Amino acid sequence: MDRQIRRVEPEGLAAALDLAWRVFSEFEAPEYAAEGIDEFRRFIRVENIAGKMNAGSMILWGWYEGDTLAGMIAITVTGHVNLLFVDAAYHRRGIAKALHHTAADYFREHGVSKITVNSSPYAVDIYRRFGFVPMSGEQTLSGIRFTPMLLLLDQAQAD
Repeated sequence: MDRQIRRVEPEGLAAALDLAWRVFSEFEAPEYAAEGIDEFRRFIRVENIAGKMNAGSMILWGWYEGDTLAGMIAITVTGHVNLLFVDAAYHRRGIAKALHHTAADYFREHGVSKITVNSSPYAVDIYRRFGFVPMSGEQTLSGIRFTPMLLLLDQAQAD
């Protein structure tokens, strides 16, 4: 089967955000208050993300297996990971790692030396494996639980 990472174009945005919602609903939402679930849903509205993409401030990549979108990452061009989700059927195949490396390569090419992420509780260990370190303990903002994390690219291992 053909596997590839490619930019998510506007016509594929709804599918990418549907994937994010499905994975969030399965793995994150059960531990969130209603406020956090509503806030996440608002953030991933197609209109919101499309506006950021059109303004050139956000880029999305998807991992495709044939025509199936199995994973996605959304970043701000200044060095922040906004979304990283992999369909449950595709977990433990290195997809998140490959998407992370795609983003890190983009940042290096554009002179960004550090990457930040507000990791969900579920993903903290995953980001640690990528080389991120917590900048503080878990926080909650508008019902969203997260741990601010940082990766310095000049210290990042390209494993």
